[in-house]
Amino acid sequence: MRTINLEVLNENNMDAVRVIRREDISEDFVDDADTIIEYAMYGIRHHCIGYTYAVYCEDICIGMLLLGEAIPWETDPEEMRERPFYRLMGFVIDQRYRGQGIGGYVLEKAVESVYRDFGVRPIALGVHKDNHAAAKFYERHGFRKTEVLEGNDYYYLRYPDSDAR
Repeated sequence: MRTINLEVLNENNMDAVRVIRREDISEDFVDDADTIIEYAMYGIRHHCIGYTYAVYCEDICIGMLLLGEAIPWETDPEEMRERPFYRLMGFVIDQRYRGQGIGGYVLEKAVESVYRDFGVRPIALGVHKDNHAAAKFYERHGFRKTEVLEGNDYYYLRYPDSDAR
């Protein structure tokens, strides 16, 4: 595999994440880069732990994701309400780089980095009910689907090995 690097989102790479080729992914499935940047800035202003990454293959920005401290939402699954957890949002890989194992590598590197720097917690994310490819991807990476819906998104949860349910 080519060299893949995760670079913390900053003023120098914000424009690069805005031009990731993702025309084939509806914003119903994954928020656009500007929305994720807004979430990242909110997290920084409110001292939330976690990272938003620009993903690079060699020197080309090919993706982004946010993995950070979850701010509680009313729609969160009951089992997550009394414990700290991370929320994964805005994970997208440029359409020209999918199907090469990069997404799985990036996900695991991001989780490893956040766990190392901020501590181990469960992870929650939403997957649109019609986004079957994403559902399969996350299930392959240890997430389990819940029956909890937020709008059109099913919650998927991943527990650390020591806290598996």
